[in-house]
Amino acid sequence: MGVTRQKHAKKIMGFYKHNFQFREPFQVLLDGTFCQAALRNKIQIREQLPGYLDGAAQLCTTRCVIKELESLGKALYGAKLIAQRFEVRSCSHHKNPVSGSTCLLSMIDDGNPHHFFIATQDQDLSNKVKRKPGIPLLFIIQNTMVLDKPSPKSLAFVQKLQTNQLVPEYQKQSIVELKEKEGLVKQEGEKRRKRKRAGGPNPLSCLKKKKKKTQEGQEPSAEKKKRRKRKRNRVKAEAMQSVQKNEGE
Repeated sequence: MGVTRQKHAKKIMGFYKHNFQFREPFQVLLDGTFCQAALRNKIQIREQLPGYLDGAAQLCTTRCVIKELESLGKALYGAKLIAQRFEVRSCSHHKNPVSGSTCLLSMIDDGNPHHFFIATQDQDLSNKVKRKPGIPLLFIIQNTMVLDKPSPKSLAFVQKLQTNQLVPEYQKQSIVELKEKEGLVKQEGEKRRKRKRAGGPNPLSCLKKKKKKTQEGQEPSAEKKKRRKRKRNRVKAEAMQSVQKNEGE
């Protein structure tokens, strides 16, 4: 195995481990085209793949893939024998089998919660896998297995994840269940209380009150004038009486 190819695979595996929580043993879903290419190029998948991925790998397929290989007859008999050696994962097509590509796509729905790799030579399936973020893609070139670089969809997903704008689908349900367990989910119809903010005094209450000119406010001044007038009259009367008394003497 070339050193450059091994470094390339290690770098890509680091991307999926760090951003999509892939862990050993790595779950690799294989279709009939990958098995046929491995047979043609004399690749020992079970022995070579763990070394390439630098970790234990669990090879698996589905009933739909095996049924498809059986329906294609003797031409793919060898590929069918290889696929039958792998663990068969349950799919939702027990009664009505579908094509291998359709089945594998259904296995990685809802954000690929089981962290599957997809191993295929089907170009159409590969293009559809690349439209889903977080799914490593394996294929064979000549006599070599290759782990494809992360798709633009995966890179964009990670960029959004790093800016806290997106939560993986397979984590959303766990978050909801945890909130319900801790009693943090509001009951239906419950209204959120609005907290009053502490503020300063009302500006209108700080205005200086104006004195009102009322009739009551004018009365003391008028009464005072009357008293002064009476006093002056009394002084004049006393002065005249004093004068008259002196003249009589």
